[in-house]
Amino acid sequence: MKKISKERTFEVIRSPLISEKSTFVSQFNYYVFKVCNDSNKSEIKQAIQSLFSVDVKSVNTLIQKGKQKRFRGKLGRRVSLKKAFVKLADGQTIDTSVEIK
Repeated sequence: MKKISKERTFEVIRSPLISEKSTFVSQFNYYVFKVCNDSNKSEIKQAIQSLFSVDVKSVNTLIQKGKQKRFRGKLGRRVSLKKAFVKLADGQTIDTSVEIK
């Protein structure tokens, strides 16, 4: 596994995702993040471990395709989004309300 640079770390993790589903899975020690579309699971794992100083157990990713929407009669498409569900080791937490330094 190749170590990623500090710059790449901040490119990979875009922001925490706060929704009903992410709040529900947080009781099972999962955290949801918006991530870069070209990132892979090992990069996401390294980025989370270095930014938050936690032990990551697993990473699951999905790509949410952008919806087609109509604006003033013109067809457009929303941006596709990649999400990462990160499971932490028992007893570890991430405070997602704090900005990343």
